[in-house]
Amino acid sequence: MSYTDLGRATGLSTSAVHQRVKRLEQRGLILGYGATVNYAEIGLPLTAFIAIRPIDPSAPDDCPEQLQDMPEIESCWSVAGEESYVLKVRSTSPAALEVLLGRIRAAANVSTRTTIVLSTYYENRPVSEHQV
Repeated sequence: MSYTDLGRATGLSTSAVHQRVKRLEQRGLILGYGATVNYAEIGLPLTAFIAIRPIDPSAPDDCPEQLQDMPEIESCWSVAGEESYVLKVRSTSPAALEVLLGRIRAAANVSTRTTIVLSTYYENRPVSEHQV
């Protein structure tokens, strides 16, 4: 949305909206901007979540570093529970996902538990005023 459109929606001038947005960016509340991508259209129709757990719990906890150069991994979250991390991945096919799982296991010395997404009803929803 443009600053002008934001101004119309909020009853503020364009310059006031611009100043407020800049302050939110400076305070670290707005970290960046991005596009909403149709992954199926770019050849990545399969989304999966991969929970990983180290095979040797006494080994260094460096999974994020070991996996950071795999472009199929969109997100990596440290989690509480049986697993140590959950990865969100995009893949071209089940066969490509299987290859990726092997690469993840080898690179980070982990066991995996995979959930394949069948449908996405909503994703990356904006924060509402009721949440703030």
